[in-house]
Amino acid sequence: MTHVIDRRLNGKNKSAVNRERFLKRYRHHIKKAVSDAIDKRSITDIERGESVSIPTKDIAEPVFRHGQGGKREAIHPGNKEFIAGDTLPKPPSGAGGGSGAGDASDSGEGMDEFVFNISQEEFLDFMFEDLELPNLIKKQLKDTTSYKYVRAGYSSKGVPAKINIVRSLRGAYARRIALTGKSREAIRKLEEQLKALEAAPDVKDPAFSNQDLIKSLKEEIQRLKDRVKKIPWIDEFDLKFNQHVKQPIPSTSAVMFCLMDVSGSMSQMHKDIAKRFFILLYMFLKRNYQKIDVVFIRHHTSAKEVDEEEFFYSRETGGTIVSSALKLMNEVMEKRYPASNWNIYAAQASDGDNWSDDSPLCGKLLSEKILPMVQYYSYIEITPHEHQMLWHEYEKLSGQFQDSFAMQQIVDAGDIYPVFRHLFQRKHA
Repeated sequence: MTHVIDRRLNGKNKSAVNRERFLKRYRHHIKKAVSDAIDKRSITDIERGESVSIPTKDIAEPVFRHGQGGKREAIHPGNKEFIAGDTLPKPPSGAGGGSGAGDASDSGEGMDEFVFNISQEEFLDFMFEDLELPNLIKKQLKDTTSYKYVRAGYSSKGVPAKINIVRSLRGAYARRIALTGKSREAIRKLEEQLKALEAAPDVKDPAFSNQDLIKSLKEEIQRLKDRVKKIPWIDEFDLKFNQHVKQPIPSTSAVMFCLMDVSGSMSQMHKDIAKRFFILLYMFLKRNYQKIDVVFIRHHTSAKEVDEEEFFYSRETGGTIVSSALKLMNEVMEKRYPASNWNIYAAQASDGDNWSDDSPLCGKLLSEKILPMVQYYSYIEITPHEHQMLWHEYEKLSGQFQDSFAMQQIVDAGDIYPVFRHLFQRKHA
């Protein structure tokens, strides 16, 4: 068996193959480092690379070595104390030195943990591994940007690369049979007649001799054969070319609504957690889906559709009426993103504090207007305390929309990434 090893070096003078193997082997350590890094970083540098430390004991390679006991033969060059035939006493149990588990020692050597850096691309790959938008389906051909070529029969015109040899030769053979059929039949009959005349005894009287008839038959046979030979073996109109047509691929058009509560009840800690969650979501969407629209909606007592910059960095605040955001989302859906053409997703972040009469209205809007139209709606409540009224109102919908509605609680920044992975975890069939 022949083994081919790719030892080409990448631009950083490191073996890409070996690095890939290393990342695969220590995936558990790297994923934990990525998870820890997300909790510690600021919003602005959440996507850069990371240093990963691996304990020395985990990178140790198994080796074969001599165990205790048994008979061994060894050569010790330079020995002046022993001669051949001497027996060396075994060292007493526990007489070995060096470092190891247990009490500290003043002798022996050790090694620091192995530290290496993963790139930004590798960091994001591990961050969003095994995540996906749930229930994503192909909706329509609108605004499609991808095409594929499919077979569409045969054509008499085309480039040499697309010539269909079998179809061309089959057509040429059929043409030759059609054009030479009568001549070949006449040749066959004339040859049978000629054979019979040549087999018959000839007479010496020239008036009754068959030689003239045989000669004329041979000339006619030759004339017909020459006629058959003049039929071209393959002609230009025999050529057939494979024909392909460009067919649009149904696109997976999707839109994500990001609804963030920026009311006065949301402290700076709440808002920071909400922004971290939405930044993770935004990075995940942009990295994994080429064609997806994102609609940002901020709300307090009133809701407003904003751009990315204002969504993450505006300082506007006020009271709390959550239904204003749901009403605005419903209006945008009806005007720009009909459910028949779009995969609609939504993520809502709030501390759950809402105007007392507004929470039932939120539940009604979700159950009647929004949830029947969306592929997936996730709600995160950011509070270290008991659930608020909005949570209890939403909880009533969980049973009715099990596949398209999910809700989770975030207590502190350490919950952001686990909750995010839980909400968008890929479900294997």
